Amino acid sequence: MTDINPGELTTDSVMVRQLREDDLAAIVRIDRASIGRARPLYYEAKVKRILNEGKLQTSLVAELDGHPVGFVLTTLNYGEFGQTEPAAVIDSIGVMPAFRGRRVGDALLRQLEMNMRALGVERLETQVGWEQRDLLAFLANRGFDPAPRF
Repeated sequence: MTDINPGELTTDSVMVRQLREDDLAAIVRIDRASIGRARPLYYEAKVKRILNEGKLQTSLVAELDGHPVGFVLTTLNYGEFGQTEPAAVIDSIGVMPAFRGRRVGDALLRQLEMNMRALGVERLETQVGWEQRDLLAFLANRGFDPAPRF
């Protein structure tokens, strides 16, 4: 266990900030390191849509030593499919494999949750394939539960 001072969090060493347009190359690099193939056009479209859509920008990038090492891309839904309350939806999340275990993902979700609470959004959701066991375990440890689908 890491020694921390009272009032200090284990995620405090990770700087989390809003997504910027110049983060695209880092996001593609992190994704490629995670899944083994590059998807630049996929992320270019996602980042462009996120940055140009709506006034509230909720996607985040995590940095260690001034370098992007993780990201979470999100959108806000203000009710759909019969749901009346707003929800934040995690589209994509990634942490450079060399930096996993250093609380990068925890810092991203902690900041995202704080931002959502400030906006009055109480529900955070995502979809994950059953084969993504590491991501499923991470999200389960952060309090996510499977939702029924009909």
